[in-house]
Amino acid sequence: MRAYRIGTAGWTVPRAVADRFPGEGSGLQRYAARLSAAEINTTFYRSHRPATWARWRDSTPAGFRFAVKLSRAITHDARLAPVEGLLDAAIAEARLLEAKLGPLLVQLPPSLAFDPDVAGRFFLRLRERFAGPVACEPRHASWFESQADALLSQARVARVAADPARHPLAGAPGGWPELAYWRLHGSPRMYVSPYGDAALRILAREMAASPASERWCVFNTASGAAAADALRLQALLRG
Repeated sequence: MRAYRIGTAGWTVPRAVADRFPGEGSGLQRYAARLSAAEINTTFYRSHRPATWARWRDSTPAGFRFAVKLSRAITHDARLAPVEGLLDAAIAEARLLEAKLGPLLVQLPPSLAFDPDVAGRFFLRLRERFAGPVACEPRHASWFESQADALLSQARVARVAADPARHPLAGAPGGWPELAYWRLHGSPRMYVSPYGDAALRILAREMAASPASERWCVFNTASGAAAADALRLQALLRG
């Protein structure tokens, strides 16, 4: 399973699958005993104290990794415009995870069209500060053209494969090919619907066939569906 990172947005252990996790420890400790990754989405809305980052880091086993979502102040308010100070602060916080830090996640607003100058400057500034993996989830159709894909690849930024897909190409990974990152938001009802066994089997085949050296899948659904789907996908990939 070294090539796979399967997890959820956050690390809730829902009642429906609680018996598949250890009964002792904090919620994060119980979660990390069964799944190898989690996405921190709260960083989209606010910063966290150093003690919080340290607790997350120290509550998880050595092989565990966190993806960290960049602040909306960078992606939605500034819309990737000059954001050096904001980037410095966000990366400094994420680095408190030390070896547990995985990709930075750059989720863009649906209204943000691809502008090669703006995007090029932003990812250049990001890469000047951070050499680790980066995944970008664009949601405007212009980001799925060849020019945008080439820019992401050159910047060593993976384009997220999202479901539901807003564009015919949005459901498949793109950009930098060494990282493949799936974000599944629930379908047909976003943030609610679980994925059936047939859909998870198709996803497992796609992940297994990916040439990427690191393959992530994060379920971003509520009502207990995310953890159950993550456990099932993990079992399919292992089997």
